[in-house]
Amino acid sequence: MAKSLFGDTVREYMFDDDTFTIDKPRAIAISDHLKRLKLTWSCNARANLDYDTLKQLRDNGLRLLLVGFESGNQQILDGINKGIKLEVARKFMAHCRQLGITVHGTFIIGLPDETPETIEETIRFACEVNPHTIQVSIAAPYPGTALYAQAKANNWFSDHSLVADSGIQTSTLAYPNLSSAAIEDAVERMYRRFYFRPQAIIPIVGEMLGDPQMLVRRLREGREFFAYLQERRTEAAAKV
Repeated sequence: MAKSLFGDTVREYMFDDDTFTIDKPRAIAISDHLKRLKLTWSCNARANLDYDTLKQLRDNGLRLLLVGFESGNQQILDGINKGIKLEVARKFMAHCRQLGITVHGTFIIGLPDETPETIEETIRFACEVNPHTIQVSIAAPYPGTALYAQAKANNWFSDHSLVADSGIQTSTLAYPNLSSAAIEDAVERMYRRFYFRPQAIIPIVGEMLGDPQMLVRRLREGREFFAYLQERRTEAAAKV
């Protein structure tokens, strides 16, 4: 294992770069060097990498991919110019499972064209492709973004701030058929539906039992997760 500048052992390197795998020859060349250094590493990736590229990266030390799936509805993905088809994402996940590559999937609730039905599609899609872990965020229309311009033009803004006093994310968007409260409630519902399944719990428990450091980390994350759920319920109750 490598040493950090502070003398600590570095167990893994993470490339936090949304464009890391867009240039596949470059990504493979970097991974070849990492293999020579005998390093384990992770990176961001799009859900359209082919099997051969995934295998080369895996063989060169790749352990985990952070993948932005965003939604389980194709119309929403097309609306944000994601450039990914759901069937391609499904095949990508199948390849990752075959190769033993761990995937952390990220999703966004409340993008344009979101409805109660598309939220349900996203929850079902996440459970179907079953990444190892997930992160669920609320669509945030930051000034200067295309989403902000859309929200302003269509009068989608609610009267909420981006972050509540408790520190949890809230929805600043509300649509004619989907309130900001419904968007916020869907975040907790998705977390519960995804994680409270044997398919999600069993691999995480196995990971914890095989690695004492991971055991400590997952227990800490579990406490934070349940605290988050409690804070979100408290915040929802305060709005009633």
